Amino acid sequence: MSSQGDVGRNLRLVRPVPVMEFASTLGTMANSDTATTTSTSDVTAEVTALVARARAAQESIADWDQQRIDELVTAVGWAIVRKDHAEALAQLAVDEGGFGTYADKLTKIQRRVNGLLADMRDMKTVGIVEEDPARGLVKIAKPVGVVAALIPTTGPDATPPMKTLMALKGRNAIVIAPHPRTRKTSELAVELMRAACAQVGAPEDLILSLTSPSIDKTRELMRQADVIVATGGAAMVKAAYSSGTPAYGVGVGNSVHVIDETADLADASAMIVAGKTFDLATSCLADNSLVVADAVYDDLMGRLLASGGYLCNAEEKAQLQAAMWPDGGHIPSLEVIAKPAARIAELAGIQIPDGTAFLMVEEDGTGPEHPFSGEKLSVVLAVYRYGTDIQEAVDIINAITAYQGLGHTCGIHTSNEAHIDALAFGTRTARVMVNQNLNEGAGSARNGLPFTLSLSCGTWGGNITTENVNATHFLNLTWVSRTIAPKTFTEQELFGGHWDKHGM
Repeated sequence: MSSQGDVGRNLRLVRPVPVMEFASTLGTMANSDTATTTSTSDVTAEVTALVARARAAQESIADWDQQRIDELVTAVGWAIVRKDHAEALAQLAVDEGGFGTYADKLTKIQRRVNGLLADMRDMKTVGIVEEDPARGLVKIAKPVGVVAALIPTTGPDATPPMKTLMALKGRNAIVIAPHPRTRKTSELAVELMRAACAQVGAPEDLILSLTSPSIDKTRELMRQADVIVATGGAAMVKAAYSSGTPAYGVGVGNSVHVIDETADLADASAMIVAGKTFDLATSCLADNSLVVADAVYDDLMGRLLASGGYLCNAEEKAQLQAAMWPDGGHIPSLEVIAKPAARIAELAGIQIPDGTAFLMVEEDGTGPEHPFSGEKLSVVLAVYRYGTDIQEAVDIINAITAYQGLGHTCGIHTSNEAHIDALAFGTRTARVMVNQNLNEGAGSARNGLPFTLSLSCGTWGGNITTENVNATHFLNLTWVSRTIAPKTFTEQELFGGHWDKHGM
């Protein structure tokens, strides 16, 4: 796609562009993170034209049946996970953004998209999707229209196809709003998916992207779309909810992982290391804090040290804090986000052994005065300890997430069902992961959570839902209600218990 925002340009591909050739072309574009200054009227006109194209494309498939929609979704999914395409997206994401690792991004792209396709394979999203004869109800699925998808700079590769596949499954069109820093990666994903649309006879304008993305263009897109799905920082999500358009947002990450005295420590340590180091912790689900029972603290720490961890002493912790939050704020410096442990240690002036994969600091406080209690977006773990009462662990989780991460995710490694219930009933989190890698909170082959890259946090995190955002969130449902045998009840049935206890 052109980086000059030529809205009138016909974006139809005359031939499928070889993916490496296209990636190379993108690499020669201007590398500025700042879009060209554009007048308000020009922004409005450009976005209006783009949304009109998307709306026309969406209306052209509004009557497609389930089989044809599923063929479209399959084609678009394959265009992303195909080995050479996925490899190009993963490499461009690393080269352009400087976050994470190529191998893990490749795994993420293929695992997430394949998992989502499996989730949606038998999902009805066209016509009658549910019937309840006993209540006389029938539900009919209809499109929501044009989806505006806001993309974070840490997920320019997998996030656009995940949102697109969900939107297409409901016969919608989508307009991607890339992050300026990583727009080339998102644009490559869009072009690959547009070519797949053409392959199966669908309009390519079902999938569009803002050119030369900017805050003003994204704001205008949110205003004109029918629904928004926003993945990114708190400011982005707040803007989505303030746009006047219905929106699905996500809350701040900062997942907390409890390891109690009954845990399988070999499994727990392996899951922690895998979750924390995958793609250098770009995921909002990556372990940010451990809350460890005293009885197993030393054993677990020994295992983590043997698996590539490094525990900072008090002086090193202070140095690390200064490097990660040089302005004293609550958001880590870009210099440490999704960077290798060696690079972070170098910035902090800390000597670490070769092969160190992640850093750890012991912590006992929460809130702004204890920035390690927040989301770190890096291979840095805060480690807390508690005694024998699981309620103490629950209280630590709630204190941590009250600072950052309210409503998101916690997990526990345990064989004690009562401890699982303590977290499930006692924490303000949307997901409680049991004996798993916390990254599995976004869906996994070994759990029943929907595959997604948009993890909502309920009203705790300022979101409208606590669910993993999935294809069902991109449907309008018409409820058809028929008469049934009248429901009968008496006042005695309704109020008898109250009368017996308190009188009439």
